[in-house]
Amino acid sequence: MTAKFNPYSVPDSALTETVVNQRREVAGKWRRFGTWLIDYICFLLLSMLFGVVVGLLFGSAGLEALKKIPNIVLGLILLLGYYCFFEGIWARTPGKLVLGTIVVSQGGDKPSFGQIVGRTLCRFIPFEAFSFFGEEGEGWHDSIPKTQVVLVPKG
Repeated sequence: MTAKFNPYSVPDSALTETVVNQRREVAGKWRRFGTWLIDYICFLLLSMLFGVVVGLLFGSAGLEALKKIPNIVLGLILLLGYYCFFEGIWARTPGKLVLGTIVVSQGGDKPSFGQIVGRTLCRFIPFEAFSFFGEEGEGWHDSIPKTQVVLVPKG
């Protein structure tokens, strides 16, 4: 009698089973690129929506205030907010949701908010996008905060 078919073993519970106990399949480079592309489009749309909302709520004074903020600073703040919001709450961005991936800690659990912030800050490292060409095939925004992007288990 094998442990898999042992009628006396403790039953698996969907409520307590984490991604660790399941077979984790790391997302491939093309799927990761697809999620980046979708997220980039969503980020641009949300940034435009942010500008429209500021314009509607505060009028020309709000738009003038936005113009005083350097574009790079405003973009970094919005990007930090985008990734921290989506990955901090659901461990997935809209791109990850569409393409069926999720961020997990290297142990397979939901990453801590500190890991999500670290992931997001690592995206600002110059040439970080080229870190995917290394032997491991993972970016610095995965390896430094000790996270992985894996396929969402079916079922």
